[in-house]
Amino acid sequence: MVLDERALSLAVIALALAVIGLAVWVALLQRSEARLRRRLRTMLRDGDAGIDEVLERQLHRVDQLTGRMDALNALHRELDARGQRMLQRVGVVRFNPFSDTGGDQSFAIALLDTQGNGVVLSSLHGRADTRVFAKQVVQGRSRHQLSDEEQEAIRMALGPAH
Repeated sequence: MVLDERALSLAVIALALAVIGLAVWVALLQRSEARLRRRLRTMLRDGDAGIDEVLERQLHRVDQLTGRMDALNALHRELDARGQRMLQRVGVVRFNPFSDTGGDQSFAIALLDTQGNGVVLSSLHGRADTRVFAKQVVQGRSRHQLSDEEQEAIRMALGPAH
């Protein structure tokens, strides 16, 4: 009988400890659930909307943003392609082609894009007249004969790498 009472007492103590442990666990779960509900209420804002509706709205917003990002990327590519063809490189050389005139009134100016395409303009200023020449430039070269000053203007426009 003593053994049965002792086993029964141990079983009651073990069950009491299990109940206390379960009660603590339930209290922690309730606290966690209350925090989760507060977060959910702030996220839902509408009060009536459920989590599925909120997630659906967020998915719709993400889809809209994805579309806008795609449009912006396409615009960026277009602007980048246009920028490659715009005149970005300039080289200017002033010079005096005639010994009987004073000052460096003549010039050669190269106006090129990033690929070295564009035009070189030359102006030869003399006592009686001024002549202006335009020559096409493709990849830093021209099919027309270039003067030393025009070649120097192109070199200046292309920079030290070319």
